Amino acid sequence: MTEAEGGEAELEKSTLDTLRRVTVVAGVFLAIIMFTGAAVRLTESGLGCDDWPTCDEESLTPEWGFHENIEFGNRLISFAVTAAVAATVVVARRIPNRPDLHRWAWSLVAIVLVQIVLGGITVLVDLHPVFVSVHFLLSIMSIWQAAMLWHRTHLATPAQQLRKGSDALANRARLLVGLGVAVLVLGTIVTGTGPHGGDSQAERLALDLQWVARIHAVSVWILLAATVEFALRARREHVPLFRVQRALAAIVVQGGIGYVQYATGVPPLLVELHVIGAVVVWFTLVRINLALREPAADDWFQYAPAPQAKMGDAHV
Repeated sequence: MTEAEGGEAELEKSTLDTLRRVTVVAGVFLAIIMFTGAAVRLTESGLGCDDWPTCDEESLTPEWGFHENIEFGNRLISFAVTAAVAATVVVARRIPNRPDLHRWAWSLVAIVLVQIVLGGITVLVDLHPVFVSVHFLLSIMSIWQAAMLWHRTHLATPAQQLRKGSDALANRARLLVGLGVAVLVLGTIVTGTGPHGGDSQAERLALDLQWVARIHAVSVWILLAATVEFALRARREHVPLFRVQRALAAIVVQGGIGYVQYATGVPPLLVELHVIGAVVVWFTLVRINLALREPAADDWFQYAPAPQAKMGDAHV
């Protein structure tokens, strides 16, 4: 390797490190705006600004008031989210031989722009639960995109693949993600039927809350059983269970919060914790799936490139 080539390689490594850090920041902001969005709904502030993109028909900013400032504050956070995901594109483009990183960075920008428009539409349709649900599910999707971008920065080339475990185990990992999606969708139906619509006048889904909550609970039990089965299969294949243990713990805690909030009349604080738990469970499922396909560092906040793993070496 010539001195020039060595310098280019060192520059690319440094840029990848920067991209990992920027992606972590973007992922954190994407999670934060989900939590603040839930706070808007739980404080009945969803129509604190009853227009979009202005707060009302005459002003961009709200008059002083609790609900108005809660909703407007959430809108301000969207600017930080947009800046963070835009930064991933700026940094990724400094690595010209990695078009995969460019695509994933641009996908983050695209979904955030869609979310901004959808958020405005949600206000204009007076917080219809279908639009609120789609808004939440797209936010969950953005968490997966950020994880995927961060994960791919650990690949030596865009096409690098490294399978850990059998095809059957990889299929089980994909099944866990599919079940996670089903749990999330059913959870949004429960939310759309329940009492916290973001405004006292917001429309609710014409469904029986008790039954949709029961169906949602059954889906969580199915996810838990599938995760236990996955753990047993991974153990038989001598694949370490680091991430599976985290997923099991997150699912159990999340299920417990769900039962307690239902039994206590769905208090807002527990609902907020349930939203946080949903993000944590989803993230752990995504990480299990990615760990079986490609090499990555063991921890979201570990910036150093992971060493090249041998078959079966990766933590799951």
